[in-house]
Amino acid sequence: MTHTTTAQPHRRAGGAVVPVLAFAGIVVAVMQTLLVPVIKDLPQLLDTAPSNATWVLTSTLLSGAVATPIMGRLGDLYGKRRMLILSLAVMVAGALVSAVTSQLLTMIVGRALQGFAMGAIPLGIGLMRDMLPREKLGSAMALMSSSIGVGGGLALPAAALVAQHMNWHALFYGAAGLGALSIVVTLLVVPESPMRAEGSFDLLGAIGLSTGLVLLLLPITKGSDWGWSSGTTLGLFAASAVVLVLWGLFELRVQAPLVDLRTTARREVLLTNLASIMVGVSFYVVSLVLPQLLQLPKATGYGLGQSMVVAGLCVAPLGLTMMFTAPVYARLSARYGPKVTLIIGLMIIAVGYGGGLGLMDAAWQTIVTSVVLGAGIGLAYSSLPALIVGAVPASETGAANGLNTLMRSIGTSVSSAVIGMVLANTADNVGGLAIPTMHGFRVSFLIATAAVAVGLLLALFLPKPDRAPQLRASSEEDANLRRAEEVLRGFRGRVLDAEGTPVARAKVTLIDRRGRQAGATLSEADGSYALAVPAEGAYVLAARASGHGPLASSATHHGEERAVDLDLSLPGESVSA
Repeated sequence: MTHTTTAQPHRRAGGAVVPVLAFAGIVVAVMQTLLVPVIKDLPQLLDTAPSNATWVLTSTLLSGAVATPIMGRLGDLYGKRRMLILSLAVMVAGALVSAVTSQLLTMIVGRALQGFAMGAIPLGIGLMRDMLPREKLGSAMALMSSSIGVGGGLALPAAALVAQHMNWHALFYGAAGLGALSIVVTLLVVPESPMRAEGSFDLLGAIGLSTGLVLLLLPITKGSDWGWSSGTTLGLFAASAVVLVLWGLFELRVQAPLVDLRTTARREVLLTNLASIMVGVSFYVVSLVLPQLLQLPKATGYGLGQSMVVAGLCVAPLGLTMMFTAPVYARLSARYGPKVTLIIGLMIIAVGYGGGLGLMDAAWQTIVTSVVLGAGIGLAYSSLPALIVGAVPASETGAANGLNTLMRSIGTSVSSAVIGMVLANTADNVGGLAIPTMHGFRVSFLIATAAVAVGLLLALFLPKPDRAPQLRASSEEDANLRRAEEVLRGFRGRVLDAEGTPVARAKVTLIDRRGRQAGATLSEADGSYALAVPAEGAYVLAARASGHGPLASSATHHGEERAVDLDLSLPGESVSA
């Protein structure tokens, strides 16, 4: 079956699409922080050992990491809206399972199903790319990308309020209700994207990636419990390395891979994904440190003695500020490009953590730290999907953004493990209880600052981009010029008839050396077209239009960072298109 991938967005989406998709992202992100207020009570609530109770959080993380790239690819193949609704439905089922149990194993199953919904973030970004006009796409993707932090930040005080005044199972009923509402409004408001990728679903690739990720993330999240030098931890790390290498070799050979590693290996994609890990690390540190600092009793000499709810409210500006940075990001990126916006965001995060080292003496100071960090993390998160979308073909948006979201998840996992280890090793033992120390909090902030410095270094090595393609001026008069400028690495030219007259609305399809469609577009009124290539190599450009014969023209792109000019002349014979 042949699927069509068009380069131009289908602009039939209503104005409510962006907030509805962002709401879905926020609902999914709520799952990540839902149980933060009751973490310390989980062993008693589930009648189990503390080491077993951590699986309630670890299971969500693992399933989210596995689901993210897989759902992105399924969305590219079978419809992003369909997979978004499926993700939300599985999340609702998981929330209901958790709501009716206090048994550890059943709770872990429910939490794993909730984590499955993390695939909604890249699916939402893919839907936006497919449906929104360029001038609206940047701020929309920024809002969707930031929804991970927004949901996490807003969930903390709300979950704390529920946990403090109601049965903790009410958290899951509330989450199920939000998920059901999100499904309903998505069905009512969001149209299905007509874009489809070529090929079939790579089941073996999905199994291989899932196995490799579980083997990698298990020792990262449980290493502090098992011991970092234990045979189990080291063995799992070694096994993950072997599985992921074998998976990579398999993906390079299969015709329709789960993840196109050749595209992923391109400098801009690789560096963006590595920077995403660092942003993930920096985001999670503040979420772990500030609530603990705020809730520690004043008798410690440094704790701020706040209630669970007040602590949540002090950290909430982190999420709120991320939400409000989306329109700021759109303006900055339109002017300077997403690379510069990412660098600015990372610099603000560095300032936030650097200043935060001296702002730990009062609740209002933690609010200042949350606001500054929220602004920086919001700008950084918002830049990542724009960098990815600008570097991959339209047919791979879901899978590529899924992989990018996975990188952030790995960052938060590493952050959780490392900061947990730091706080545990620097804690004071008082009456059998491990009390985190101010030294531990400051070391955690220094680790976050170091991660940001690495991210900044990676961002500086990103290729200098042209202005963010989706955010250029929206006037129709210079649309053709914008499209020609947008394709830095690809083919562009005009579709002409036998007499040299421009042909409008001719379909131009890019076919790679394996016979797969790598992109398609329609020519403009002046006959101009522009298509990006996923990698250097030989291609066929096929063009057809009503009243003209079809044309197939061979062309080679040698990987230079510019578009190859190629005009396409259609035969004059009348053939129905």
